[in-house]
Parts: sequence; C-alpha cells; structure tokens
Amino acid sequence: MPEYDVLCIGNAIVDIIAQCDEAFLETNGIIKGAMNLIDTRRAELLYSRMGPAIEASGGSAGNTAAGVASFGGRAAFFGKVSNDALGEIYTHDIHAQGVAFDTRPLSGEPPTARSMIFVTPDGERSMNTYLGACVELGPEDVEADKAAGARVTYFEGYLWDPPRAKEAIRQTARLAHAAGREVSMTLSDPFCVDRYRDEFLELMRSGTVDIVFANSHEIKSLYQTSSFEDALAAIRKDCKIAAVTRSEKGSVVVRGNETVTINATAIKELVDTTGAGDLYAAGFLYGYTTGRSLKDCGDLGSLAAGLVIQQIGPRPRQNLRREAEQAGLL
Repeated sequence: MPEYDVLCIGNAIVDIIAQCDEAFLETNGIIKGAMNLIDTRRAELLYSRMGPAIEASGGSAGNTAAGVASFGGRAAFFGKVSNDALGEIYTHDIHAQGVAFDTRPLSGEPPTARSMIFVTPDGERSMNTYLGACVELGPEDVEADKAAGARVTYFEGYLWDPPRAKEAIRQTARLAHAAGREVSMTLSDPFCVDRYRDEFLELMRSGTVDIVFANSHEIKSLYQTSSFEDALAAIRKDCKIAAVTRSEKGSVVVRGNETVTINATAIKELVDTTGAGDLYAAGFLYGYTTGRSLKDCGDLGSLAAGLVIQQIGPRPRQNLRREAEQAGLL
C-alpha cells in the first residue's frame, strides 16, 4: 500500500490578503489577475500601502495538499521555509491541516516567502510574490520514501522559476515513476507558461508528467492559440489526462478520446478566487487516488473550488469530506 495519496511540491508561501479597488492596482502598477514576482524593496513598498490584511498560509501546491487532507486523503508536502516567524506560522498551519511536512527549514537569509494578494470587488486576486526561502529548495530536500510512496506526485508550474527546484522535481519524478507511480503538474499562470512553454511541453511529451491541470487562459497560452477547442485537441495528445477549469463554465477533463464535462458548483457569492485552481486539483486528485471515475474526480474538484471562492483565503475552512458526503459525492 502506498504511504501517501498525494505528494505536493511547491513554494511555501504565507499569503497576506487585503481588499482594494481597481484604482489601487492601476496606481501601483499591479497586473490584475496575475502572479507578479517581486523583490524585497517592492514587497516592503506594497506592504506599506496595504489596507487591513489577513495572514494565511498559502502557496499553490501547499493549498492542494491541505485540500487533499481535508477530504480525508493522506497528503505530504515538500517546500522550503526559513527558520523565522512566518516559517513557524507556515509549518504550524500545514501540520494542523494533517499534512506530512518535514522539509528542513533554512537557517538565516533569505526569509520565508510571502505573497501580497489584492482582491478587487469582483473577487479577482492579483498576487505579488516575494519568493524568499522558496528558491533554496533543492535535490537534497527530496525525501525518497515519500517520492516513491505517494500514488501521485503533484507540483506547481510556479516552482519552475528557481533552478534548483527543477532538479528536485525531476529527481522526485524519477523516483515516483520507478515505483510505478504517476506525476502531475499545474501550469499555474499564463505568464509562467510564457516563460517556460517549451520546457512544460517537454515535461508532458517525455512522459515526465502524466496529468496536467490548467485553466482556459493557461492552456491557450501553452499552445499559443486563441481557440480553446484547438488547445484542448492539442493537450489530448501530449499527456495522459488533462483537467481544464473554465471558471463559471465548469471544467473539462480529457483522456485520450474521452471527454468529460463538469458543471461549476453553484455559489451564493464570489468573495475571493485565491486557491480555486489549487482546491480543484485537490478534489480531483483525492478522487483519482481513491479509484473514482473522471466524472466523480471533476465533481469533487468543482465542489472544493466552489467552496473556497466563497471565503477569504486559499485553504478550506469547511471539512471537505463532510461537504462532499452531504453533496452525495462520497
């Protein structure tokens, strides 16, 4: 029996979330709806201009690990924090969610990563991320027992920015595949795809990655087309399974010639889209690693995403297993 259902690898980031208006984004040169990488000076400037904020442990793959655990799955996480106050907050939070997290913290500089997230009245989030200690994740942080002992390893495209993290991911993928496991990734962000299009396609076409998660903007960016249908036709050929989210239009899951259309979960109010894709992946991977159909996997993903966008912050406050049982999905 595998020890874990899902091993997630990602940037260990503490999110600092505040609400703002459109004018704030314009005045401060923030690209709406994107993840903008920033340096220390920019981080300090934006923090000084933020309104009242909520601190919450985040980071894309960390959110997915927390979601898998909330469904009752066995989740583990590789990610680098520093030995500082924010690092302690992050470690406490992910352990409290029931995720196995044993990556050795960094001593000294750089500090733990933080992302200043500005949420506009339409619920869209614009992220400004200082990567800090995240960039120090490397091959020495790969725990071979976890890499070989998880049904699926999942990593975020954002982690392709720091070069040593690429080595860690490739090493984990080799260990996973040698043990007969599968590897998945999320494309993370259209700008991320623009930076690493050729490398992401190589990961898929070489079989390093089996399962891909994306939204409609990311998949169109990947194939440099304005047609969603053309992008979907292309990704069918490049990976074993692709799950593509389309906001209020739900999602589409493809495997070979098979196509499964998933409805979006009905919501009362859109509050904050932070974590929507992360929680979709959590529901999908929980379903997948417990042997459910692609339709059930997509429905579990849709449920988790629908719940998280009705709250501030990227990690579910409800028990996802209980919610899924009440919805008749488990």
